Amino acid sequence: MARNIGVVFDNSLSMVSHVNAVCKSAFFQLHKISKIRKFLTPETTKTIIHAFVTSKIDYCNSLLFGLPKFLLQRLQRVLNCAARVVYQSNKYDHITPLLMELHWLPVEQRINFKILLITYKALNGQAPTYLSDLLSYYHPARPLRSSAQNLLRNPCYNLKNYGGRSFAVAAPRLWNALPMVVKSSNSVDTFKRQLKSHLFLCSYVNC
Repeated sequence: MARNIGVVFDNSLSMVSHVNAVCKSAFFQLHKISKIRKFLTPETTKTIIHAFVTSKIDYCNSLLFGLPKFLLQRLQRVLNCAARVVYQSNKYDHITPLLMELHWLPVEQRINFKILLITYKALNGQAPTYLSDLLSYYHPARPLRSSAQNLLRNPCYNLKNYGGRSFAVAAPRLWNALPMVVKSSNSVDTFKRQLKSHLFLCSYVNC
């Protein structure tokens, strides 16, 4: 195993070791926060949890795209536990209303959010060129309805387990699924706001 900028890599890039490390550290912090929760307001608790828990879940989380569901579920359990600490609820309470009240995206959508934000910046000259060079718009041979949808070209890849997780493949796949109103945002702040609303609806309402 090797650690690089705080991310733990194993020789198969399974990210199992990294997920385990994040969960262990986050649960340790949650345990300490829960000990003083009765002295804190909900807003203060959320601030502390963002600083010591969700920041760990979100750090370099674009590397987790395409991981098996059971690994993402481990991180989701951390997020669920954090929501219960904020509201001082017990483990038998339904978690979805709590996450909706906090306006927290599920772990998988948080990963998608990060990749799509990087994609937007790359397409608008606000990201390093080595990322922008991986993306290109799709131009059909003849005029089609899709021509005006700002679609990205889906590249071919050979490695089933790794190629599909790369930014060059993940970014077009996620970007092309967005509604046009989100893709055509005129600023990063607007894009982030509309993207989160879209992913929130997909997660908890309907998509």
